[in-house]
Amino acid sequence: MIVYGVNPVIEALRAGRVREVRVIDRGGERIRELLALAGQQQVPVKHVSADMLGRQARGGVHQGVVADVEEATTYSVAELVKDAAGVPLIVVLDGIEDPHNLGAILRTADAVGVDGVVLQSRRSAALGGAAAKASAGAVSNVKIAEVVNIARAIEELKDLGVWSVGLAGEAAASYDAIDFTVPSAIVLGAEGTGLRRLVRDRCDFLASIPMRGHVGSLNVSVAAGVTLFEAIRQRRVARPLSAPRR
Repeated sequence: MIVYGVNPVIEALRAGRVREVRVIDRGGERIRELLALAGQQQVPVKHVSADMLGRQARGGVHQGVVADVEEATTYSVAELVKDAAGVPLIVVLDGIEDPHNLGAILRTADAVGVDGVVLQSRRSAALGGAAAKASAGAVSNVKIAEVVNIARAIEELKDLGVWSVGLAGEAAASYDAIDFTVPSAIVLGAEGTGLRRLVRDRCDFLASIPMRGHVGSLNVSVAAGVTLFEAIRQRRVARPLSAPRR
């Protein structure tokens, strides 16, 4: 897998996943830090032309560095829940096909410390390249479970005691009225089309983010950030909300 950009390559190096680094002859403190890290890990470094990096990054903003990276460790849905640091908080992505949105969601997921992200193996943007760049390297740190069927994954989460909350613009309940202090999975639908019917039907709750202005909806990565930080806020203050009932 090809990863490009200074932050994504540094994070991949820290995760011990880089097989080779390729750079152009460009200075800068961050590049020097990157090369020092590669040296410490005995990762081969090749100096190449800017044209070659451009081709390997497929036109992406590579910042003078590209890395050949091993595929990340894969997890099962059950492992994400079992290995949770505390009360499980999971993100479920139903067909996010824009790599920049996927990367931005992973960056926020890492920032709030989610226990993992579930995405569909075929109806999702690839985890390398643009997604890694947009995530600022978080793709190397967030645990990811790839599944064949998202609706079935939500059923599995239910069996594991995790409540699923689907974001839907038309839902009557506001996102901040949901109790996220219990084991929770936030389910986000594809850009434009939202949650698919079978996925929506499997969710325990549907919630919306109230829109006060002229725009009718938020970008999916922004919606993820709003909801995830609300979940973290609730858990931090631990206010006595009543647990939801099926």
